[in-house]
Amino acid sequence: MLLSGSVSPMTYSQFGVSCCIRRVASLSPFLPQPPLRYAVLGAGFAGLSVAWHLLKLSSEELKLNIDIYDEAGIGGGASGVSGGLLHPYSPKAKLLWQGAECWKECLKLLNVAETAVSSNQFNTGTGKSDMSFGNFIVRRRGILRPATNIKTLSIMNDNAQNCLASCRIDTIDNDAAQNLVPNLCVPFNLAYYMPEAVNVHPQRYLQALFLACQNLAKSAGKQFRLHRKCVHELLELEGEYDAVVVCLGAKVDMLPELAGKLPLRTCRGVIAHLELPDNIREDYPDYSPSILSDAWLAIQGNRSLYMGSTWEWKSRNSSPTVLEDEASMALHELLPKASAFFPGIKHWRFTGARAGLRAMPPLTPNGSLPILGCVNDLVGVNHSCKYWLFGGLGSRGLLYHGWLGKLTAIAVLSCNEDLIPYELTSWKNINKL
Repeated sequence: MLLSGSVSPMTYSQFGVSCCIRRVASLSPFLPQPPLRYAVLGAGFAGLSVAWHLLKLSSEELKLNIDIYDEAGIGGGASGVSGGLLHPYSPKAKLLWQGAECWKECLKLLNVAETAVSSNQFNTGTGKSDMSFGNFIVRRRGILRPATNIKTLSIMNDNAQNCLASCRIDTIDNDAAQNLVPNLCVPFNLAYYMPEAVNVHPQRYLQALFLACQNLAKSAGKQFRLHRKCVHELLELEGEYDAVVVCLGAKVDMLPELAGKLPLRTCRGVIAHLELPDNIREDYPDYSPSILSDAWLAIQGNRSLYMGSTWEWKSRNSSPTVLEDEASMALHELLPKASAFFPGIKHWRFTGARAGLRAMPPLTPNGSLPILGCVNDLVGVNHSCKYWLFGGLGSRGLLYHGWLGKLTAIAVLSCNEDLIPYELTSWKNINKL
């Protein structure tokens, strides 16, 4: 059994592929080989990462059918409403658990998504696709974090001294910070700039990753389909699939087989969309980074940004719709925080808000880690199907989803939970106490 997260990618690939090869080889070459059928519940960060890696890591000989279920469609839940500010550092610690591996795998998936869109546009010859990808999937202008208090100063100093070579943190003064973001307020004459950090547009990215899954399945002779329907209970799928991977985020508690059995907390977050009015000529420079602080500004263009996020703990409201009162409360909370470092925000006009219900992971000695593993013991052992869980991505789902989706896919293909680091499955042992 693995006792830590240190397993080489080569080992992952060998286990996943060899399992599939053994399965195919065990069948008589003179008989039709039945396809291996998997269901993935949820089309957000977790679900699409798992689906991509199932397709990518399964052997060429394996006939694989994957059905992905999500009544809201691609990125219809909390994943599609996230801020998209991507870097491997924790606001409370030096580097997130396995941050280097998570960072590397997430960048790979971003590249997969961008390549799929470019390839699709090239093949159609129109520069357009059936999906709307807008101006960008990944905005590569870095992320700037001004030091606004002593606590932030101390944490970011530690981060800067222990940063990854592939995502360094530069310590800069007020003048350098204002060269990046004109009129930025830097109270301690110190800011931290992560030039390799990026801003991802979640909806466009998830649509592009879905397109990549479709392209890969088609080229490999496998099947990949989206079903815009709700699965009300896992037993609906019994007998239809060899494995079911549950990636439903906060909605996992709606499944009766898992309701009340998982160590997850819920938190609703609201983000606001703001634009510069037409009569304001001085826009946000194209070269300027997004900003991370007590509130964050995810820049969408010269005259458009998202501001977030609020934290409403224990909420059960998963609707993306934000009513007028909730939007007003969110602005009342976020605008003073944003104007403390970016006074120019007062010139921007509120144009709308969206919300998502996050599934927050349990606290562990390694931080707040997502929960993975086989959940047949929770669902019931006398089933022909194997049930898996990938959940609790919380507010760092974009960073975690690439590597942990890969781990989940490898475990599913090999039918071996021990390939998942113990830190991510130990919740099951605690749950039994």
